[in-house]
Amino acid sequence: MYNNPRGGRPKGGSRSGGFASRGGRSTGGSRAKSTYSKSDSTPSQGSGFGYAASYGDRYGASQSNDRGGSSYGGSRGGSRGGSSRSFSGSRPYEGSSPAGARRSFSSGGARSGGFSRGGGSSYGGSRGGSRGGGRGGRRFVAPHLDIERFIEKSTRESAAHLAKVEAEPAHVVTNDFDALIVHPKLRAQVAAKGYKTPTPIQDKAIPHVQRQEDIVGIANTGTGKTAAFLIPLIDRALVHPKERTLVVVPTRELATQIGDELRGFATGLGIMGAVCIGGANIRAQIAQVERARFVIGTPGRLKDLIERRRLDMQSITSIVLDEADRMLDMGFINDIRFLFSQMPQQRHSLCFSATMSPEIQTLIGEFLKSPINVSVKTGTTSHSVEQNVVRITEGKSKFALLEELLRNPEFNKVLVFGETKHGVERLSKQLLAKGIRAESIHGNKSSGQRKRALDAFKSGFTKVLVATDVAARGLDITDVSHVINFDVPHSYEDYVHRIGRTGRGGAKGKAITFVDQGQ
Repeated sequence: MYNNPRGGRPKGGSRSGGFASRGGRSTGGSRAKSTYSKSDSTPSQGSGFGYAASYGDRYGASQSNDRGGSSYGGSRGGSRGGSSRSFSGSRPYEGSSPAGARRSFSSGGARSGGFSRGGGSSYGGSRGGSRGGGRGGRRFVAPHLDIERFIEKSTRESAAHLAKVEAEPAHVVTNDFDALIVHPKLRAQVAAKGYKTPTPIQDKAIPHVQRQEDIVGIANTGTGKTAAFLIPLIDRALVHPKERTLVVVPTRELATQIGDELRGFATGLGIMGAVCIGGANIRAQIAQVERARFVIGTPGRLKDLIERRRLDMQSITSIVLDEADRMLDMGFINDIRFLFSQMPQQRHSLCFSATMSPEIQTLIGEFLKSPINVSVKTGTTSHSVEQNVVRITEGKSKFALLEELLRNPEFNKVLVFGETKHGVERLSKQLLAKGIRAESIHGNKSSGQRKRALDAFKSGFTKVLVATDVAARGLDITDVSHVINFDVPHSYEDYVHRIGRTGRGGAKGKAITFVDQGQ
């Protein structure tokens, strides 16, 4: 009998086989009960994981992997109510495969023996795909993922980083904002916002930005990197009225967050900004772009505005790539190349990333000129986050366990991560039905809905925010008491990003990962 890593109900397949991919009950599985396992339980050795499996003709595809990645072969489809895809190539689990190929796919797929990934769809079974499954989820989950190896790697890297930090002299901040900021009005505005001493990334980066030198900044979310580029760029914009800046980010939420911070610094200074993201009225954005000195947006919407001839890239003098590693991971490299191709050759380029991967190095080599490297990366966050695993065994469902934990007063501001947009939405509604204040953010919600949900969580009105990885990327939310991985992350990078939402600013946090039977 095949395991059910997502608690979904198999449809269109044999009742004793197949493993369901999304939400709901498994007709062939038993109800489960949890055991609580601390992070110091004996982990398997090594930083990655590997598996080898072949599901054969029943699935219309064979899958095998011995290095932590997964290969999709054969055909995939058979959905009677939604679209289907057939995958080729390989998709790595990034935490365990050093470089790995990116995924590729083509639409289509045979009816017989295919499988679809919509809400409640099934993998396998005698009839192939589901009757109504759609494109659904975005990634395949290894059936025997050992989350304890993620925890082991996170702890090991954090210890190594702390040892390195202790061996190196601490960065001594040598400037104050009076010395770093030229324009007196901006200086007063920064002081009014309560900024007194620059953070290390601000102390290092601001002088280089003022001199219009290209920068590669390696820094985590929460280190003050947004102010590190906004403050000097606003300062230059006040002195040089013709300069315009483009800030490119991977998600709507991060674009909105940077737009809010820009308004906070530039209020009363005559510096206008435009936030250009999908899911919002493009006509209103077009009107704002025409008079904006700062254009902040996601790659797809920015490309749309350029193709409509509403954003003149020849007028852009500075470009900032924020969360560049995540943009590449999300497949935006060609959009980024397009943006640079539309800009003047003489430009000022800043790139901020949490990691320095080979892909980031290639990007830097293509577009930045003799960049200055500024690194204040704090390493992984596991030294400030207590990491635990809850193994779901016989007798209790994941949702029942989640509800039980959230009724504990200690869980006062909780970020819950789910795998799919539909699963996240369903989970938040289930929590609301149980009387637990919860909101969700995912790609199917409008920008206004996502902003309201995020604001309610930040203000404390909502106790629980259920999110997908993409929607929560780069968000700086303070005082998150717990992170709960309701669905297991797909890579080590995703795991570190998730747990990094808690234990911030010197505070302690807790991360809990639910693991189904067979994972």
